[in-house]
Order: sequence, then C-alpha cells, then structure tokens
Amino acid sequence: MTFIRALAGACLASLCAFVAPAEAQTYPTRGITMIVPFAAGGPTDVISRIVTSHMAQTLGQSIIIENVVGAGGTTATTRAARATNDGYTLITGHMGTHAASVPLYPKLAYHPEKDFEPIALLAGTPILILARKDFPPKDLKEFVAYVKANSEKLNAAHAGIGSVSHVSCELLHSILDIKPVGVPFNGTGPAMNALVAGQVDYMCDQIVNAVPQINAGTIKAYAIATPERNPSLPNVPTTAEAGLPAFQAQAWNAMFAPKGTSPAIIASLNAAAIKALDDETVKKRLLELGSVIPAPKDRTPEALAALVKSEIAKWSPVLKPAS
Repeated sequence: MTFIRALAGACLASLCAFVAPAEAQTYPTRGITMIVPFAAGGPTDVISRIVTSHMAQTLGQSIIIENVVGAGGTTATTRAARATNDGYTLITGHMGTHAASVPLYPKLAYHPEKDFEPIALLAGTPILILARKDFPPKDLKEFVAYVKANSEKLNAAHAGIGSVSHVSCELLHSILDIKPVGVPFNGTGPAMNALVAGQVDYMCDQIVNAVPQINAGTIKAYAIATPERNPSLPNVPTTAEAGLPAFQAQAWNAMFAPKGTSPAIIASLNAAAIKALDDETVKKRLLELGSVIPAPKDRTPEALAALVKSEIAKWSPVLKPAS
C-alpha cells in the first residue's frame, strides 16, 4: 500500500509538471484586454495600439484596448492590479501611474512594485514645453520671464493628478517657483485639443502627442527636455540650449500584469513585445512620433522592475510637497 501511494504521488507530481508547461504553451487561447489608463488619442494610447497590434499577430489572439480614465490614471491601474492574474488583463503604465502616484496619492489602492509583474518597457517619450499658438513669448527665455510675471493669471493643462503631463510640469513649476492654475482633463488627448483650441495657455507633454500639432503649426513648442534634440523635431531646441538646463524630463510607457501572473506567461508577452519593437514598421512609426526605442538590455522584466524602483525614488522628493 505504501508503495502504491508513493507511486501515485510520483505520478501526480509528474502530471502536474507536465500540465503546467502545457498550459503555458497554449497561452493565449482567447483575446487579451490591454487597459490604457487615459483617453484615446493620447501618447500612452497611441504607443499601446502600435505595439499591441504587432503583438497580437505574434500571439495569435486579439489584444483589445480598453481606455479607462480618471484620477491621473490610478483608477485604471487599481482595476488592473485587482484583475485576475491569468494573463488576459494587462495594463500599459507609465512614469505617472507606476512612480509619481506613490508620493501624490497617500491612500493609493495599489503599489507599483508590490501589485504588478513587469513585462517590458515599450518606449521612452521625451517631454516638451508647449503653448497655444498665440501665446506671447517667442522663445523659452521669454516664456520663463512671462510665466514668472503672470503665473497667477495663467493655466496649465494636464491629464490629471499624477499623470506625466502633470508631474513634468510640477517639476518645471518647482524650478521656476511658480503656481499657475492647473486644468485637469481625462487624458492628454483632450488636454491637447484644448491647447489647440486656445482654451488653455500651456502644458508639458510627451512628444508622441505633440509632433503632428507642432508640424501643423497649431501649437508652439519652446523646448524639449532632453540632452539632445529629437530627430522628429530637429528645429526644437533642448532646454539646455534654450536657457533652462535644470529642466530635464523623459517619460516612458511599459507593460504590466497583475501580481502572481505565471512567469511563463510573462515570458511569452515579453518575447512578443520585443519582437514588436524589433519590427521595422513598428520602429518607424514610433520614431516618427519622437519615441525612443528601448535598448535590448532595457527590455527585460527585471530591467523594468529596476526602472520603476528608481523612478519612485526620483520623483518622491519632487512631488511630496505638491501632494
């Protein structure tokens, strides 16, 4: 009897060892939902659609984008953290949802490091200082002088507390020691529409959202907050060139799954994301929008986990006074 029980136990263990990889190999067997925590048309939405379109081909299943707005992206991120960890609900997060949210929301319902499995970094997105097309200042030096003299009369658009557009302008405002009126929207898409319509004065935004409007002349671009100019906007000076070297900001977009998602599923999704980023058509579309393609060493789940940790440490001292 003891021998039979031992044999049965061994067989059960072998069966489990066989079934688990088999289940991983069959993933996915149905469509995947990718939550985007902002309105359609914004940088996170655009990058998600470009990358997941290719990933869907690799995985053999559809990836449906679901835009969930509210609270600077934290509403959607909370929902993603609480989703079933079976690989069928993912989220495209960024510097706001997975770093700045920690100091800005003391009662945040999730923790970026504890409640998510990192999958892959999708793109870096430089930050631009933008304004409505008839905003008086002609260059960044004039912009700085103008907003310092008139800050209480001016308004700055953003996509909600904790969003990239909010966080990056908070950094700008802290450097300039000003407190303009903040005007929140349900995403940088709607915020950009308001800027184009002249309903708000200025904003800090990711380059993906701004290139078409800058090239069309519907808004002004004063500077890009990176050490070098961006090939998609060669005529826009860096903040260092334009006289404000202290303002350096680059956002990022990345893919996450709820905590506890199978390592095999994470590996499948990471491989599909990497394949998308290596595709010439995908790269061309992202580069045309001004995105920075992550280097191979930055595309692993481990690298993304390290990035989230470092970004929380970076933004916490900057944003705690604003919370």
